[in-house]
Amino acid sequence: MNDNQPYGNPYGQESIAREVTGGNIDTSGTGFPFLEMGTSFVIGLAVGFFMKKFFKILLLLLGFALVALFVMESQGISTVDEQALEAGVSSGIDSFQGLAAMLKDRLSNMTISGGAGAVAGFFVGLKFG
Repeated sequence: MNDNQPYGNPYGQESIAREVTGGNIDTSGTGFPFLEMGTSFVIGLAVGFFMKKFFKILLLLLGFALVALFVMESQGISTVDEQALEAGVSSGIDSFQGLAAMLKDRLSNMTISGGAGAVAGFFVGLKFG
């Protein structure tokens, strides 16, 4: 075995890696960069992610119910009162807007830097959710 190769490594990968990186290998980086953010950012991220997923599931269920209702109407099984349907959908929209306003108010009432981080995390959660 020659002196340039470390013991037990006949191909010398360790010495090549040390030469390329200068001997310092950064192992502190994570695959999920949000873990290095502040607590308020992570809280906002979780709330934003939840809101987007909740809204998508709610729309999926509402769409399924409307399609089923329309199919039953076309088969003569039931009738649809369009005014009651519009009133129900608008009250649901109002409830969702109230929930979103309450969460936004709660996140913005955190300390100045925490509130900014929470609001930023909320919007990132909406983006990735």
